[in-house]
Amino acid sequence: MPRIRGGSIEKHHELVWADLADATRRLLMERDYASINMGHIAAEAGIARNTLYNYARDKAALVQALTERASRPMLDQVTAIAARTEEPATDRMREIVAAVLDASTDQAVQPMFRPGAGPLIDELPKGSDGPFHAIVAEVENVVRSGIDRGEFRDVGNVELTVELLSGAMRAGAERIGRAPTTHAATVQSAQQLILAALAH
Repeated sequence: MPRIRGGSIEKHHELVWADLADATRRLLMERDYASINMGHIAAEAGIARNTLYNYARDKAALVQALTERASRPMLDQVTAIAARTEEPATDRMREIVAAVLDASTDQAVQPMFRPGAGPLIDELPKGSDGPFHAIVAEVENVVRSGIDRGEFRDVGNVELTVELLSGAMRAGAERIGRAPTTHAATVQSAQQLILAALAH
């Protein structure tokens, strides 16, 4: 039976998940996503391959689980900002843009925004099963709030508008990943672009 780390099963699982996240991130920095398999991840994390299957049935499921775990702090922050409904939607949107781009610098999330991460993104489920669905839903709520208050123009299809704006956010995150010194300027430009797209 494998040795339990951390004094409890729960702590042991948390430590293994952390090892898997680190291993996957290191591999993604070294090679193309399509060339990585479960054996590579298990070896890099220092666990038996059959143990890895206790955590995920395949690479796609593992990446989804790791992405969900890595995005939780970002979701918590975006949810808290969106919930401040007494504040102008413009201010909340500006803060959300900064929060998401700040989170993209987290090493656990960064591989999602690297150039060439397309196949990795493509494997993540879309819609309500996707790891970023809850964040998108919060942004949609802020946009609707801004429209209702007259701060934003009526964009018609809110879901489509937010989806298109999320492309700008992804581009900003990729730019910060390539050139970290552009972080502040990229956040400011993204804020201006997104608010301009929603303005009357």
